[in-house]
Amino acid sequence: MTNKLITMSKVRSIIRLYTEGVSKRSISVRTGLPRNTVKKYIRLFLASGKSCKEIEKMSDANLEQIFLSMTPQVQKEDDQRYKELEAMFPEIEKALKRKENTREKIWQEYILKHPDGYRLSQFKEHYRRWHMVKNPVMHREHKAGDKMYVDYAGEKLSIVDPDTGQVIPVEVFVAILGASQLAYTEATLTQQKEDFISACENALHYFGGSPRAIVTDNLKAAVTRSNKYEPSLNEAFRDFVSHYTIGALPARPYKPTHKALVEGAVKIIYRTIYGPVKQNVYTSLESLNRAIHEALEEHNNKLMKGRPYSRRQLFEETERDTLQPLPLRKYELKRRKVVTVMKNNYVCLSEDKHY
Repeated sequence: MTNKLITMSKVRSIIRLYTEGVSKRSISVRTGLPRNTVKKYIRLFLASGKSCKEIEKMSDANLEQIFLSMTPQVQKEDDQRYKELEAMFPEIEKALKRKENTREKIWQEYILKHPDGYRLSQFKEHYRRWHMVKNPVMHREHKAGDKMYVDYAGEKLSIVDPDTGQVIPVEVFVAILGASQLAYTEATLTQQKEDFISACENALHYFGGSPRAIVTDNLKAAVTRSNKYEPSLNEAFRDFVSHYTIGALPARPYKPTHKALVEGAVKIIYRTIYGPVKQNVYTSLESLNRAIHEALEEHNNKLMKGRPYSRRQLFEETERDTLQPLPLRKYELKRRKVVTVMKNNYVCLSEDKHY
């Protein structure tokens, strides 16, 4: 018996078992054929419009010829099925931002509307591949209201002293919400804890709420001692996150995936914010930040690549309501001063010699 006859014999077995109500998985096990091959011949059988008895009466040559002639049409129908599913992926991605949704739950809704659609494993695999292509850097899924990622851009901006003409380089702080990728950015004079905490607070008020946690790089303004498992936060930053009921999660050293989202945001901001801002000269931090925030709004309201919605729209629909409400009062940074008690009972503040 030739391989062709054996192949057609197995095809007949697939069709017979299918009409008897045997599952595709069991058919695959019984025939020793891959599940995709089983599915292919079941689709061809259903598309032929013939009964199992008619298939049994046909010669192997005729049966093979029918299936060969129908393969392009079945492939075309499968391509159309995938296109319909692919068009749904942006909304599926948006739905997955909500904590109550899972891929299984969304698939159940999909299969109710599309009974001939993909099974769960195929559905998940197609979505995984699409998501990785659309998010080559930020392909990890983030739940709404979960984390805010913060960092400083490597490239600085500058202001000019109006009296001396001196060019003063300034730092650029960047924050991004994990789920919606809504971004916030501002220029600060330094990366010291006062400026850093103020920028974090401004980001929270820009977002209108606080996430469950804030992920920082191992900045000195936040971390006093870097450690792979339990880094130590400085007292001011620890008080700040406690005031806003936020967990602090410093990124582990040499673990770029822990901060890939904000690093990706920095690269985007170089293109969308630095370009317009650098076209002008600014004589104060306030005027520079006004320009930054104008470009920031345009960035947040622009449609995301490959999506029919913007970061702002995604935030309003999926993330705003999941953020914790902000406290009525802003955080007050505690400042420590070293004092010296003088012989005449006066107290001297060592930093500025004030009595």
